[in-house]
Amino acid sequence: MGCILFCCIACSGCAKPEPSEAITEYELETYRKDLYRGSLFADELCVTAENIENPSVSEDTMLHGAGLFGVNEQKVLYSYQIHDRLFPASTTKILTALLALESGRLDEIVTVSQNAVNVPSDSSKAFLQTGDQLTLRDLLYGLMLPSGNDAAVAIAEFLGGSEEAFAQMMNEKAQSLGATNSHFVNSNGYQHEEHYTTAYDLYLIFNECIKNPVFQEIISTSEYTASIAMADGTIRSQIWKQSNQFVNGMYPVPANVVVIGGKTGTTNEAGACLILYSQNASGSPYISIVMGADTRPVLYADMTSMLEALPAS
Repeated sequence: MGCILFCCIACSGCAKPEPSEAITEYELETYRKDLYRGSLFADELCVTAENIENPSVSEDTMLHGAGLFGVNEQKVLYSYQIHDRLFPASTTKILTALLALESGRLDEIVTVSQNAVNVPSDSSKAFLQTGDQLTLRDLLYGLMLPSGNDAAVAIAEFLGGSEEAFAQMMNEKAQSLGATNSHFVNSNGYQHEEHYTTAYDLYLIFNECIKNPVFQEIISTSEYTASIAMADGTIRSQIWKQSNQFVNGMYPVPANVVVIGGKTGTTNEAGACLILYSQNASGSPYISIVMGADTRPVLYADMTSMLEALPAS
């Protein structure tokens, strides 16, 4: 049914110094069961157990994982280690965004806590301040454009009551989408040994995200100005700029390709990561994922190679 292959899938580790780790029999059996359940909606999904070569893609074997997926044709056009465990960094935020979008609370006001502001100093930030009040919709722009870890925590506390409770919501949602080889412990992807996913699981989550027109609108935005009520009652305008270089114009998009948007992510352990939603010349949609590039220039070069491999029609 569809193009799901029932198979045994080996997972490897996520940090560059330790490239492989065998999954347990329990995990493997869980994965098989979820693949079976996934066959019930296989018309929307596709997966393969093997690396799929594509002569049009310049393969980078230093990556943690990569994949190119045809959304309409349910076809894997290229895959490299898509079932290997890896650290997702800020690509985590697509799941945080999905839960926010599905909450039905986009126009409710969120008050930013001191805890949300006190993210680690090396975090990417939306530059929120304690007591700031803004809509959940605005927070999503602060989450997705500058990749604000503070925005992620504010969203988690608003929807879940705490980061821990929200992480449980994330794991439940991931499981429901068939992303069974993932485990999330925070809303922003800040490095943690027990916070991991796979390139394929990210595809499953992102594939769900792009069904939402508000999500598409957010990821395609290059710059956004939020109106924030501060703790003292004054209003400030906060400008957030897109970190995705294909969207902000810092990196050229290949001819006959339209990049709608996506999500970046970078930590020392995860490497440079990017997941994209794009269209070819005829408007057919594709999801492309690059995880664990050594540098940002390598990341965009690898992603460009995949975009250039999109079918012409």
